Amino acid sequence: MKTILVTGSAGLIGSEAVRFFVEHGFQAVGIDNDMRRYFFGEEASTVWNRTQLQESLKDKYIHYSVDIRDAAAIEEIFKKHSFDVIVHAAAQPSHDWAALDPTTDFTVNANGTLNLLENFRKFCPQATFIFTSTNKVYGDRPNQLPLIEQETRFELPVGHCYCKGIDESMSIDNCKHSIFGASKVAADILVQEYGRYFNLKTGVFRGGCLTGPQHSGTQLHGFLAYLIKCIATGRKYTIFGYKGKQVRDNIHSFDLVNMFWHFHQQPRCGEVYNAGGSRQSNVSILEAVAKIEKLLKRKAVLEYNETNRSGDHIWYISDVSKFKTHYPEWRFTYDLDKILEEICLCGHF
Repeated sequence: MKTILVTGSAGLIGSEAVRFFVEHGFQAVGIDNDMRRYFFGEEASTVWNRTQLQESLKDKYIHYSVDIRDAAAIEEIFKKHSFDVIVHAAAQPSHDWAALDPTTDFTVNANGTLNLLENFRKFCPQATFIFTSTNKVYGDRPNQLPLIEQETRFELPVGHCYCKGIDESMSIDNCKHSIFGASKVAADILVQEYGRYFNLKTGVFRGGCLTGPQHSGTQLHGFLAYLIKCIATGRKYTIFGYKGKQVRDNIHSFDLVNMFWHFHQQPRCGEVYNAGGSRQSNVSILEAVAKIEKLLKRKAVLEYNETNRSGDHIWYISDVSKFKTHYPEWRFTYDLDKILEEICLCGHF
């Protein structure tokens, strides 16, 4: 039986990867010490999701409550198991939190990734290493695009070279990344180099907004899940800057993990892909509020903070053409409306 290692295995993407690969005949080994609770508080804890994995998958899932910064503990796991695939989804994922403690942010995102890469290189170099990076590696460069303010969103002019989405040609230099963006750039480049320099099979997936019902949404991370939670429970939702017209593309966790699966079938060395909802699934905050209010038949309680989050994107839509060219059998299975309906029905509130 083939074996997959998943870091952040109780989180949104990690748990989706565990379930997906187990369904495809893999034994799953997970690493998750619920750092999300440390970052964002009790409501963001992923213990509930870890429990679901253990109860539903039984002996097909082995869990380690280990910190990815603990080099000795990580090495012991690699010595104990032989891995065919590694999905690295553990991270400190928030702009705002990173500024409060840059050292923890960097050591988790960069040093933790280095620990995993070194053990991958030493103990299972034949495996496929998949890294969940972020569109924040592009910093605030997308804000330099000639955006047009419309009634409910910002948009690019029709015919602009990035109108269908931002592709991997966009530079990551000479812009503001946020502390979080900088730590993810470091990890992103490390994964590329272990592929290109050591000729290992590594793939970097620069996600847009990753979403789905398994998301433990909180104010500082988890846009759609947290917005739906607030409207469903009558909690006040604060919109930071840009009049609520900032645009995000949203990719369902299943569709992203399905990208991982296709990559593993024909892996490349040090490849980079933008991975978001593209024009298939994107929305502004104002548009999302209107759609969720209609689904839940409840009015949102909104508060506006005119201060823009430093380094935040005004408009970001991913162009996934490169991945589709390399893996033409992959398809989106979720559009925005299907995503919203599923979270409203099955989300963790």
